[in-house]
Amino acid sequence: MKIVYTDNNATTRVADEVIQEMLPYFGEFYGNPSSMHTFGDQTAKKIKEARQRVADLIHADPEEVVFTSCGTESDNSAVYSAINACPDKKHIITSNVEHPAINNLFKLLKRTRGYRVTFVPVDKKGLLNLDVLYKSLSDDTALVSLMWANNETGVLFPIAEIAQKIREKGILFHTDAVQAAGKVPIDVRTSGVDMLSLSGHKIHAPKGVGVLYIRKGVKFSPFFIGGHQEKGRRGGTENSVSIIGLGKAAELAKAHLPVMDTQVRALRDYLQNQLLEKIPSCSVNGDLEKRLPNTLSIGFDAVEGESILLMLDREGICASSGSACTSGSLDPSHVLMAMEVPFKSAHGSIRFSLSHYNTREEMDHIIAALVPVIERLRAMSPFWKDGKVV
Repeated sequence: MKIVYTDNNATTRVADEVIQEMLPYFGEFYGNPSSMHTFGDQTAKKIKEARQRVADLIHADPEEVVFTSCGTESDNSAVYSAINACPDKKHIITSNVEHPAINNLFKLLKRTRGYRVTFVPVDKKGLLNLDVLYKSLSDDTALVSLMWANNETGVLFPIAEIAQKIREKGILFHTDAVQAAGKVPIDVRTSGVDMLSLSGHKIHAPKGVGVLYIRKGVKFSPFFIGGHQEKGRRGGTENSVSIIGLGKAAELAKAHLPVMDTQVRALRDYLQNQLLEKIPSCSVNGDLEKRLPNTLSIGFDAVEGESILLMLDREGICASSGSACTSGSLDPSHVLMAMEVPFKSAHGSIRFSLSHYNTREEMDHIIAALVPVIERLRAMSPFWKDGKVV
């Protein structure tokens, strides 16, 4: 069965060019980049090249790029560094739609260390309530951490505007840009963020490698304590092969930004419009304009998201649920609940997230499969009768 993969916000295939870049460093060039000999220096030079490529993607200085194991480590490192830099400040701010790497960490800091946490709400379109955010800033605020783009809905926050307001207050600002990288342009120089997180497997690099951007001049305390690696900012022998792969992926991601904004956006819009036209009682979750070009979160009334996914899976279609059912919970996702998406729609929400590898033919396959899937599920649903929700 041909696989139609539309779950790219969860993870991406490793690009062929990335694999080719990595292969020699699995075997032929296996030296430790910290070694003094020429053999190890060959690996060190490739890591330096990768650091430059990542820096080019986000318009940073290479010295501001720190390699980590994943986006979660990058997020945690940024948060702990910020609160360590401001030990007398006991207030931190985030949104109520963040990734668990931030959401759960902030809840932990509140529960175990007594931090006062402001979870800034979003409106029904998933847009951040900026009035609440700015009114929450105080002399006691150590850190503001907000995602650049939401992983479920694709909704974008106005990071540059927010960063300017926060810097005027002298407060550290971190953004989780894991979903934004490679999909929309990122310029850390003009956005004004202090720290920014990336993850390799979201941009066609392997799993197990990430990035934390740290602006020059920002006081940073390492999360991993060890050797001199990453200029003392992240101990442990570098994951050389994956870092080299990430560097190539970053180069490709920068080159593909125009494709994301045109070709991929057009495919997403085609899929969206066809589903809205052919399936009654369905709606898009999130703002229609201020969102990633590849992401479609769409809710189908009176059906269960996990049932949709299971039936699509039989057709070789990979997507994800807008609810947290796949993690063992029957509750809709915290993102959709924060947006006050009606329960009947939130439970039937699924997410399609595309890449430049997707095609128009694949979108047609999804449409042809999904229309009868929804019809069959609604025929069995106690909440659907005579062509409408009851």
